[in-house]
Amino acid sequence: MSKIKVLTISDHPLSPSGVGTQTRYVIEALLKTGNFQFNSLAGAMRHDNYTPVKTEEWKDDWVIYPIDGYGDPDTIRSLLRTYKPDIVWFMTDPRFYIWLWEMEDEVRSMVPLVYYHVWDNYPYPTFNQHYYDSCDVIATISKVTDDIVKTVSPDTESVYIPHAVDSEIFKPLEKDVIQKARLDAGIKPEQTLFFWNNRNARRKQSGSLIFWFKDFLEKVGDTSAMLIMHTSPKDEAGQDLEAIVHQTGLVNGQIKFSTVKIPPHQLAMMYNMADCTVNIADAEGFGLSSLESLSCGTPVINTMTGGLQEQVTDGENWFGIGIEPASRAIIGSQQIPWIYEDRLSGDDVVAAFIKMHEMSDEERTTLGAAGREHTLKNYNFETFNKQWISLMTDTYEKRGSWENRKMYNRWELIKMGDK
Repeated sequence: MSKIKVLTISDHPLSPSGVGTQTRYVIEALLKTGNFQFNSLAGAMRHDNYTPVKTEEWKDDWVIYPIDGYGDPDTIRSLLRTYKPDIVWFMTDPRFYIWLWEMEDEVRSMVPLVYYHVWDNYPYPTFNQHYYDSCDVIATISKVTDDIVKTVSPDTESVYIPHAVDSEIFKPLEKDVIQKARLDAGIKPEQTLFFWNNRNARRKQSGSLIFWFKDFLEKVGDTSAMLIMHTSPKDEAGQDLEAIVHQTGLVNGQIKFSTVKIPPHQLAMMYNMADCTVNIADAEGFGLSSLESLSCGTPVINTMTGGLQEQVTDGENWFGIGIEPASRAIIGSQQIPWIYEDRLSGDDVVAAFIKMHEMSDEERTTLGAAGREHTLKNYNFETFNKQWISLMTDTYEKRGSWENRKMYNRWELIKMGDK
């Protein structure tokens, strides 16, 4: 049997972004079966060069092509001719793929389109219906996106497949190991350490977080807590976080930046060192950093929006503190009439910091332990891998490709007046 060839379009699968990380997880799960081969269009980041990349482990079975943005029609047409994939699989916000959905008949007449839908928000985005309808299968990353797709496009095949976390890497470490790491990093035993691991982007509230942390310190004491931000403080897509820190006067080590990209096991150490991980984005499809933190047994402070709210609570138990939005703002474009973002009140964020700070170590440990069980039960690799292998194999077998394409009818041009 020849291998099933998949063309992917997503964040760079070797990048540390949540979308990039999950893209890599899906691809590696499928490659390990020995039944798949991949060409990946790797976008959403700046590239030093655009030379195709092959991994040492997978060689010709996985070729990565760095691209600007998320691709374009000419690139897809070229790869359809030269690579002849059996499936086109793409992932992230629907706004980035309007050009691809507009090519529906051109692409889907040859190969099925599989979309991993990572973000949408209420009220139901009915304007997305024709995009959802243009897919063969949609995998949804959260219960929110799953409900939205099933409501807006009920006739499109969809399946709920949430992110997964590697619980063998992101796991609780021994207390003496954590204590030594904290001391080596200059964190005093009595200090509460908050950790923020995100891209420096407006919707992630990186700048606001610094101002709100200053307000928090003014209430609990200037040296009683520390915030480590694992990000690029001068990202072109975000704010100048170092300038904001200087403006607030927090220049005595209350806020530190971790700017070097680190391997997963070192990132797991940082989650373990923290007393709490903070994720207060205005809009978030999932928020992988919160899941990684919980897998390490560290509780979280999350905005109650998108997939974030599904991590901080399962509806009965809590694994940290959830902050309800105080208001909503509308953003959008010519193609996307409206997108709602959930905005937080600074007072509510400060109150959450204070509540977490005033908890005993035992209380935070209990929350974190429950969070660890939550991730093992609901976001484990075994289930994640089985779901993706099943979805992609079934799509290939049921829908076919090229001369064996099934379950798709090409558009037909009709003359005005024809019935």
